[in-house]
Amino acid sequence: MMESMEIDREKAPFTGEENKETKPIVVVLVGLPGSGKSTFSDEVMRISSRPWARVCQDTINNGKSGTKIQCLSVAATALKDGKSVFIDRCNIDREQRADFLKLGGQQTEKHAVVLDHPAKLCISRSVKRTGHEGNLQGGKAAAVVNQMVPKKELPKLSEGFDRITFCHDERDVKEAVNVYGSLSPLDSLPSGCFGQKKSDAKIQLGIMKFLKKVDPSGNAGSDPTVRQKCSPNKLSVGEDTVLQRSKMDSAALEKVGKSNELDITSTSGANSANSIPTLAFPSISTADFQFNLEKASDIIVEKVEEFIGRIGKARLVLVDLSQGSKILSLVKTKAAQKNIDSNKFFTFVGDITRLHSQRGLHCNVIANAANWRLKPGGGGVNAAIFKAAGSALEIATKEKAVSLSPGKSVVVPLPSSSPLFAREGVTHVIHVLGPNMNPMRPDCLKDDYVQGCKILREAYSSLFEGFVSIVRSHGVASIHNSGRPLESGGFQEVIPTNDDQKAKREADYESERSKKYKGLRLDLKSGASSLMDEEKIQDKSVNMTKSWASWAQALHDVAMHPNKHKNVILEISDDVLVMNDAYPKAQRHLLVLARVDGLDSIADICREHVPLLKTMHAVGLKWAVKFLNENKSLSFRLGYHSVPSMRQLHLHVISQDFDSIHLKNKKHWNSFTTPFFLDSVVVIKELEDVGRVTLKDDKCLAMELRCHRCRSAHPNIPRLKSHISSCQAPFSADLLQNGRLVSSTDFL
Repeated sequence: MMESMEIDREKAPFTGEENKETKPIVVVLVGLPGSGKSTFSDEVMRISSRPWARVCQDTINNGKSGTKIQCLSVAATALKDGKSVFIDRCNIDREQRADFLKLGGQQTEKHAVVLDHPAKLCISRSVKRTGHEGNLQGGKAAAVVNQMVPKKELPKLSEGFDRITFCHDERDVKEAVNVYGSLSPLDSLPSGCFGQKKSDAKIQLGIMKFLKKVDPSGNAGSDPTVRQKCSPNKLSVGEDTVLQRSKMDSAALEKVGKSNELDITSTSGANSANSIPTLAFPSISTADFQFNLEKASDIIVEKVEEFIGRIGKARLVLVDLSQGSKILSLVKTKAAQKNIDSNKFFTFVGDITRLHSQRGLHCNVIANAANWRLKPGGGGVNAAIFKAAGSALEIATKEKAVSLSPGKSVVVPLPSSSPLFAREGVTHVIHVLGPNMNPMRPDCLKDDYVQGCKILREAYSSLFEGFVSIVRSHGVASIHNSGRPLESGGFQEVIPTNDDQKAKREADYESERSKKYKGLRLDLKSGASSLMDEEKIQDKSVNMTKSWASWAQALHDVAMHPNKHKNVILEISDDVLVMNDAYPKAQRHLLVLARVDGLDSIADICREHVPLLKTMHAVGLKWAVKFLNENKSLSFRLGYHSVPSMRQLHLHVISQDFDSIHLKNKKHWNSFTTPFFLDSVVVIKELEDVGRVTLKDDKCLAMELRCHRCRSAHPNIPRLKSHISSCQAPFSADLLQNGRLVSSTDFL
């Protein structure tokens, strides 16, 4: 999905020449017949103000099919006329693309747009279409697609591309159309690879083969160039003949495995240790606070130059929504004059709340030009960020600070429940307050630019210092209260927003192959084939691309490397392990972890995982019965959080007394007593019946406090705790009748 798009390298060079047109672009479209290449180019050309030419081999010869040489000639002519060019051919392998990458030499940018749809979908489209330009339709089209599938070789930056965009579904295609359609003659796009699926996600290799991840043995790799080979034959489909080889030998496979160029990072939201930490920040105080743009641009460049050497490989990006932004123009020119590394600092036009999903720029930290109350409202960036992040940001901000002084900033870790975390991969928001020069706003400095410049310098220093602190902890497991191993054993499960302690620990989250449930991926040696329907493939890809912050990897580390955590493990088998929750929310609170790599949360499971979930339930039930033997007054529920904040599928076994000093706030309570908590027996039955689980969003966490027995409402946690300590009301009939509640009457 476009949410999982990551950047190998991004660069927006400082030209210092606002009126100079950027280089023409050669966009090589890559995809099977029926993937939508012609539709893509037509849609972009329809909405774009940039001059484009479409070079289609099916019509290049006076409306009839032609040759690649003709395509190269027409494309070269279009480039000389100042047009950007779409190369509308299948371009399924490196050899077919090579000549087009030579067009224009260094005076053109080379892009690839990969329409990587399932072969089944391409066949369906090709068979149904009529009046196709190349007359590739009906049964003939199906045969051609099937023959081309084994030869498909996804493009790589090493071929000579500046930018590669992968589209896996219609949403990706629409976003890519918008990206290219919004380019004016003056615009350019960041370099890099966008949308390539993570190495542990299932990716399509034609209609017959699907991979899940790298095989450490070296027999296969997740690199997109690893593909199933067929016996030698030739196929002519309106473009050059494509040769199939018998198979790739082990040396070639090893070479491919080592040549993977992608900087594999996590999406949607938080990032792996391989991602590039990036701070996107708006110009502070120049909009609503009306600070002088010349002075502001001087200070921005001054502070960037001061801090650029302290952030390692991280990046700073000045963002503005307006294409003709004066502040971006000033900063770009002044930064170029000071020879500031454009790989580490550049300007960018876009919505700071949608940089990743709309423009492909992945920024794990964004700055907010806040008000002193640290509240939503007003207008501009502050209102946009609070709206995009949802209530989770406001709640998390309150836990850090209630107000902000001019020249200061506050770093707020963004809860995983925030839409900004899930959609854009933003892990932190840094609120910063600059000086006010607007007489219509409070605390105006009345043109006192001596004081104003002093405060603005302090604001940028504080902002960049906050980012430096995040960069320094990059790659370290900053495990918030539930990720820290304790001497007593166990880890605490984090609810999407946490308010306890946090600690740091070095992370070693190396992925390893699961020994069980091999039916969920392909064994390349077996040669067995399986046909997965399109909906299932797309659902899988969505589940596999969720991003996790470094601190949220703790449980995954325990499950994958139990030998390093023997002191916290109560029980272990090939499939599961059991450990205490270090900050239990009741007298008895355990976690049962699945030891299957790739199952990060309940959202990743499907019908094939029912045996595993039954094993987890049986183990959890065994421990609940053990505790009941020790204290017959207890009762238990076994279940999962709909949206866990820690990676690795885990089952909660929790007693219903909720007598714990660690149960401190509404989120703690509601995460176990509302529909947000999914009972294990219900999850298993739903999987068996319909093959998927219905998840609840984090709105449940904001519900009013109610007793889990009598359902009476209470104003705060202390009052609620006082009530539940003496409440003797029976549990609801639904809990009692469906086996969701485990008590001594059932087992003793």
